[in-house]
Amino acid sequence: MPRLSEVDRHRALRLLQAGLPISEVSLRMNVNRKTIFRLRQRLHVTDTVRDRPRSGSPRCTSQRQDRNLVRIIYEQQTSFSFIFIASDKRKK
Repeated sequence: MPRLSEVDRHRALRLLQAGLPISEVSLRMNVNRKTIFRLRQRLHVTDTVRDRPRSGSPRCTSQRQDRNLVRIIYEQQTSFSFIFIASDKRKK
């Protein structure tokens, strides 16, 4: 599930500070009400809306590299399927 960008988080907070209810902010930003509620709650508890550090090893690839890998796999998917079809025909 994609996370809100830092820009979107600040935008949501500005809408909340302008007096809009959580439900209206969530509709305008097309996110779940619980997301906006947690964002506001995190601001009150930690005084920041930044992501907390994650446990585990750092990522080996960036999100851009991941998107490129998925694109390459989908583009080459048909060429791989032709190879499998050809190998199946040889077996028969």
